[in-house]
Amino acid sequence: MTSPVVIIGTGLAGYNLAREFRKLDAQTPLLLITADDGRSYSKPMLSTGFAKHKDADGLCMAEPGAMAEQLKAEIRTHTRISGIDPGHKRLWIGEEAVEYRDLVLAWGAQTVQVPIEGDGGDLVFPINDLEDYARFRAAAAGKRRVLILGAGLIGCEFANDMSLGGYEIDVVAPCEQVMPTLLHPAAAGAVQAGLERLGVRFHLGPVLTKLQRVGDGLEAHLSDGSVIACDLVVSAIGLRPRTDLAAAAGLQVNRGVVVDRQLRTSHGNIFALGDCAEVDGINLLYVMPLMTCARALAQTLTGNPTAVAYGPMPVTVKTPACPLVVAPPPPGHDGVWHVEGQGADLKVLCHAGDGKLLGYALTGTAVMEKLALNRQLPPLMA
Repeated sequence: MTSPVVIIGTGLAGYNLAREFRKLDAQTPLLLITADDGRSYSKPMLSTGFAKHKDADGLCMAEPGAMAEQLKAEIRTHTRISGIDPGHKRLWIGEEAVEYRDLVLAWGAQTVQVPIEGDGGDLVFPINDLEDYARFRAAAAGKRRVLILGAGLIGCEFANDMSLGGYEIDVVAPCEQVMPTLLHPAAAGAVQAGLERLGVRFHLGPVLTKLQRVGDGLEAHLSDGSVIACDLVVSAIGLRPRTDLAAAAGLQVNRGVVVDRQLRTSHGNIFALGDCAEVDGINLLYVMPLMTCARALAQTLTGNPTAVAYGPMPVTVKTPACPLVVAPPPPGHDGVWHVEGQGADLKVLCHAGDGKLLGYALTGTAVMEKLALNRQLPPLMA
């Protein structure tokens, strides 16, 4: 019997790769293994659920049984891999050995968490998958005040979404502006102002030092001495690619699992894509590169080795209080930023010394110019 192609992970990366693979190969056995419940959903929708009044079931697009039928695959849910044995092309689930023809790591990234003093730690919720979202929705029922740790992309999206869902939001982050690693300060100011108009309160600079239960709620003590009353805390302080199992199996890891342009790891029959993968030195935690990788890897797995190429990869941030699209300059490219427009409607452009466009951030009505600007951008990875 032919050993299956095994995909670890049933998020956007795992399921999209399986779909692309099945378009090209209807016969090879396919096994998907996931630590969660295997429901199909779109992770970016997790930060839109409160405004749309959707619980976890409402964000679910298909149950694992339906996905197994659609993909002609076996899907094993609530199953954790205990080890990978590249030399014998097998992996371990406890004492059970599972042989593979090719193995694909699509197990994503995990939330960064920091220890917090006080007795309120069990009311801190990371929201990284549908099961996390379900737990948080249940805890948030009947509550009103939510503290968000982190003012990055995810923190700002949740601040916008939960404000529209009727919650009072405070955002705490040890930075001078929102989305500091992604945005020019002018664009960051426009987004922050848009969220503040919704009622979001920002506390930029201090960190949370202690979370204490007080009556039915919480008191969040910050490093600047201020205290914020809240009911729940969302932790959105970042993601870290999952690399532990890969490293233990002897695969090369850096920020993510290191792969070449064909998404091949340092071992020939093991591949990686999505949030856990570092592709030719680039680790992008966004949907567009993930989809590009899924199409290329499906070709490679079906006998047509295909290198991934990234064109421009603009990121649309879900902050309707101030619409935002950003295309950071490619790594290693420094340019000069120029700000046009005023108020909420800014066009912030980065040009190289020869005048070529390297990147942009568009806010408010300026987002309508993204398609014209995309045509001028260099590829991220040609």
